[in-house]
Parts: sequence; C-alpha cells; structure tokens
Amino acid sequence: MSGDPRVRARRRRALSAIAPAVVLVVVTALFTFISERSPSRLALELSWAEPDPARPLGSGDAGVDLLALVSHATVRALLLAALVALFAFVVGTPLGAAAGIFRGRFERWTLRACDLVQSFPTFLLALAVLSAVRTPSRLHIGLVFCVTAWAPFARVAAAQSRILSESQFVEAARALGHGRAAVVIAHVIPNLLGPVSVQIGTSAAGVVLGETALGFVGLGPPDGVSLGSLLEQGTLAMLRAPHVLAVGVVAVMLVSGTLQLASEGVRRWVQVE
Repeated sequence: MSGDPRVRARRRRALSAIAPAVVLVVVTALFTFISERSPSRLALELSWAEPDPARPLGSGDAGVDLLALVSHATVRALLLAALVALFAFVVGTPLGAAAGIFRGRFERWTLRACDLVQSFPTFLLALAVLSAVRTPSRLHIGLVFCVTAWAPFARVAAAQSRILSESQFVEAARALGHGRAAVVIAHVIPNLLGPVSVQIGTSAAGVVLGETALGFVGLGPPDGVSLGSLLEQGTLAMLRAPHVLAVGVVAVMLVSGTLQLASEGVRRWVQVE
C-alpha cells in the first residue's frame, strides 16, 4: 500500500497540513531564544510608533517592540497549549479506553463525568477561578484548562475502544486468557492512539484561544506577555495606532489556524494508515 501513488499523495497532503505548525514552532522558538529583542525592554519615546525597518511590526504601549511581544507570547502560548494537551491525552486516553472495554457502570460514570465537564464552558470556569486568585499566572491558567481538557480525549477513546473491543484480534487475546487490563494496555490503547491524537491539535488551539481571551479581559499572566494583552492594547489604541490591533488579530489567527490545520493533517494521516 505504501507504494500506491494515491496513498503517497494523501500522505503528502497530510504532511503539507502539518508542516505550517512545525515551521511556526521552530521559527518562533529560534527567534525568541536567539534574538536580543525583549518585550520587557520599553522605549517611551516610541510609544505606538508605526512599523519601520528597526521595528518591522511597530511599537505598542510604552514603546514595547511588537515583534518581540508577538514572538515571546506565541512561544509561551504554544508551550502552555502543548502541556495541557499532553496532560489531557495522557489522562483522557487510558480512562476512555478502560471505559469502552469494561463497559457497565464504569463506562456510564465516565461518560457522565465527560458530560458534566463539557457542559460548563471552560472560559467561565477560568473567569471564576482566576478572579479569586490575587495574581493569576500561566500555572493557574493551565490548571484550569486541565480540569476540562481531558474529557474530549476520554470520549473519543471510549467510542474507539468500544469498536476495537469487538475486533478479532481483541477477541483472540481474550481467548488466550489475557485479562481486561492486559487487553487495554497491549491491544486497545496502541490501536486508538491514531484517532485520539487528532484531538491534540484541536485541544491546543482551544487553549491558545482561551489564554488569549483571558489576557484580553485582564486575567492573563502578570508580565503582560500574551496575545490577549496585545489585543487589549490594540483595542485601546484602535484609532491612534491601528497597526497594533492588526498585528494582534493576525497573530492569533495564525497560531490557532496552524494548530487546527495540523489537527486536520493528523486526521488525514490516520485515515491513510
């Protein structure tokens, strides 16, 4: 099958969807760690300055370099999103797989927990929690997102494991005397990693948008280095410096869009395999 031109074409399309996210991560990370630009370096005389050769994206409030702010905020948002998505994947996947295999009361309670978690908007939960914290940080934001991020993974894993539990190789493992736990670990989880991994990009994009929204309403990290804080600056100076809002909107769309595109690429790759 790997020599089939149609399969190779599908794989190329899948990789072309994943590539922008990889390029975004590599470029922003290298620029952030190599460049001497810093979002904490202010120049009051350049406040709201328009783009020029020295500052390609212009300046924001208090003369902050928007290129430095965007690059540092993007890296931190992507790191937070990756950690939350990884936690959700590690927790939700085995939980959902066990629910789909064991069935019965355990499956019912697991799916009810997913319903409960997903019925309450994560953003409202974050508003309630972070409003009660004296100084919100990315740790607080990440913990709030972890409370709800596992549920979609568990639901997908449960649905896939129910299908896999009726497959011939799982029935053969049971006939050989393998216990349910051994079947889940050795046969079910490895075969549902592909379908579940599609959720990683969607979850990461949701975290980026959520952190951006929290920063926009003033509940972002105290250092002000977030895409939401950039959008807040842009709205406050919409008439005086429209380029700030434009930079913020493009940055948010670029980051979230590439993550969603990568998720679609993973889905296509899984379908090919």
